[in-house]
Amino acid sequence: MSIFERLRLDNSELWGAYINHQFVLGIAHGTLPKKSFRKYLGQDYLFLIHFARAYALAAYKSDTIEDIKQAASGLSTIINLEMDMHIEYCKEWGISEETMQNLSEATETLAYTRFVLEKGLSGDLLDLHVALAPCLIGYAEIGKKFQDKITQNPYGSWIKMYASADYQSAAGDQLKQLETLSAGRGGEERFTNLSKTFNQATRLEINFWEMGLNAE
Repeated sequence: MSIFERLRLDNSELWGAYINHQFVLGIAHGTLPKKSFRKYLGQDYLFLIHFARAYALAAYKSDTIEDIKQAASGLSTIINLEMDMHIEYCKEWGISEETMQNLSEATETLAYTRFVLEKGLSGDLLDLHVALAPCLIGYAEIGKKFQDKITQNPYGSWIKMYASADYQSAAGDQLKQLETLSAGRGGEERFTNLSKTFNQATRLEINFWEMGLNAE
């Protein structure tokens, strides 16, 4: 069993609540209130900026050229693929990049992004990647899970984005990196603390959905 499979199994109920959250189901069925989705889109822009910083931190925390390359690839995926797609997608919803740049960070955005960065600063590369895992891998799982809900759905292009071959490939790379880091830096004595990190990051993902769902 891979390290990610173990982490997900150890937090199976919470993981299910994350990938099947009411916000996600609203996207899948096209019933999510548009104000909720717009709130989420704006905050997700700010979220991605800090996740790009996290991958830059991963490069700094790396000991090998292979790990630096992996971190650089993740950073490139965020700033050259996911962020560009996000900006173009937001334009379809009438939200300009300038508008998003001037948004204040929601409490949920602050809590999640700073948690990930703190784990990377205080821990090692494995701690950081475990904190990152629920986002990149979780979105890929959601995209794949609901890829049959794309047609006649106002949120179909969002699902398509995370079900795309490029995004699925990026998630696959993250899974491989987790496995590599676990083999070199892991061990049973670390699993309990890694699972706590994974649990907290998943809870913060759920809170991010809640932030969008409760938009006023």
